[in-house]
Amino acid sequence: MTPPPSPPTPTPRLTPTRPGSLALVVLVACVAAWALANRFYGDLPMFTWFPALTLALLAIFELIAARATRARIDRQEGAGPVEPLAVARFAALAKASSLGGALFVGLYAGLLLFLLSERERLAAAADDVPECTGGLIAAVLLVGAALWLERCCRIPDPPDDEES
Repeated sequence: MTPPPSPPTPTPRLTPTRPGSLALVVLVACVAAWALANRFYGDLPMFTWFPALTLALLAIFELIAARATRARIDRQEGAGPVEPLAVARFAALAKASSLGGALFVGLYAGLLLFLLSERERLAAAADDVPECTGGLIAAVLLVGAALWLERCCRIPDPPDDEES
């Protein structure tokens, strides 16, 4: 009697974020934001610092989470044990944040291109440049923090046989 076949080895379903996917999101959002600003800039509400601050705070949270997660996975002294479900949640947050951050990078870049091209003609456009620039910087920071958090959530390679 032959033993039953072993179940197939599960493959990871959460794959690393591809830079090409993020670049495509940035490009499409940039073109859309520029086109919409070109058509509807007078109807847009006044720009504020609130979205940029929100993106920056989320980036700071993800940087802190990445550092703590890496310390736990590497079993550094003083770091607590790894909670697999928390790491999986952080990985999902990182993927969503990198995509959302890329969307905001594109939106702010498109708006900034429009504002810089119209600042000589429209006084309001010149006034909106600082908030838009701050939002662009915060969105880029969010993408970077999210990609680092995603990298910190990876399972380390097993040790070599010679070392163990």
